[in-house]
Amino acid sequence: MTDDSQSRQDTDIQTADVLTPKDVCRVGCWNVRTLYQTGRLAQVIKEMELNNIEMLGVCETRWTGSRSRKLATGHTIIYSGRKDDHHSRGVGLITNRRLSRCMIGWKPVSDRILTSRFHSKYAKLTVIICYSPIEDSEEEEKEAFYDQLQKTVEETPVHDVLLLLGDLNAKVGTNNEGKERVMGKQGCGIINDNGSRLVNFCEDNNLVIGGTIFQHKNIHKWTWTSPDGQTRNQIDHVLINKRWRGTLQDVRVLRGADAGSDHSLILTKLKLKLRKAKKGEQRSLLLDVQKLKDPVIMRAFQLKVRSRFEVLQDQQQLDLDDFNTVMMEVGQEALGLRRKKNGYQPRPGI
Repeated sequence: MTDDSQSRQDTDIQTADVLTPKDVCRVGCWNVRTLYQTGRLAQVIKEMELNNIEMLGVCETRWTGSRSRKLATGHTIIYSGRKDDHHSRGVGLITNRRLSRCMIGWKPVSDRILTSRFHSKYAKLTVIICYSPIEDSEEEEKEAFYDQLQKTVEETPVHDVLLLLGDLNAKVGTNNEGKERVMGKQGCGIINDNGSRLVNFCEDNNLVIGGTIFQHKNIHKWTWTSPDGQTRNQIDHVLINKRWRGTLQDVRVLRGADAGSDHSLILTKLKLKLRKAKKGEQRSLLLDVQKLKDPVIMRAFQLKVRSRFEVLQDQQQLDLDDFNTVMMEVGQEALGLRRKKNGYQPRPGI
């Protein structure tokens, strides 16, 4: 085992891609309450296999120290816990055999934060597992946690897909007025102090709260149930950087999973969505805009554009890529491409 202060670097050659544009990667998040109990880890692994989960972030492992372990099932678990002999807090990440081969390295930041990075020829993935202090914790403890989490996010390569998973003990509520950039309207309950801190953190780092943007029944959004079964909250969350928001396919609770915890297993589906890069000559396509001098063609072009955007007006978001795609498609239909005498499309500036 290497020194705890150093990032672990995987010595094997990465032979798989953690994310691709064709395949869905199923990622889980679960406060298991403890792994420091005979049979509990095996129970968690069994639920991973039953639900076809390839990667699972776990909170409250209650293991001390930090290390990587390869299990008999082929899974690998990395974890970060307290440095004394007190079995509390602790975070970890469990990966199946395929994703274990994708891991580039990992770092045990504290007993509340662990970070790992995975290979993909398309876009690398950084996963941060975090376990926030509870709502009633001291102000200083909450601030120290978010300061450390902020530093961890800032150390993440800017082009990576960034995924934060964990029990953040934060209720963000359903009201997203003024917060549309970081959350939708599909949250639960009323925002609390931890929720306000989480929203502010997301705004500062261009992160989106995944559990608030997908429409599900409340029973598939509540992540915690009180011992008497009367109180339910959504306090465990999945965050993704806004640049890769389209990669997030779904976030929901799997009610049937059981590991003796009062928290529910959250399933996140990821499928890499790349920017639409055009191939070869298509990158330098130029429209035959000279045709717009003809009033009849100009009118037809305007009508086509208006028609296309009326279809898209009900979408919640229309980014610049979507706008450019629509304009190019309509332009090719109405105007065609400008070509040189030899039949090849000229490059920009020619």
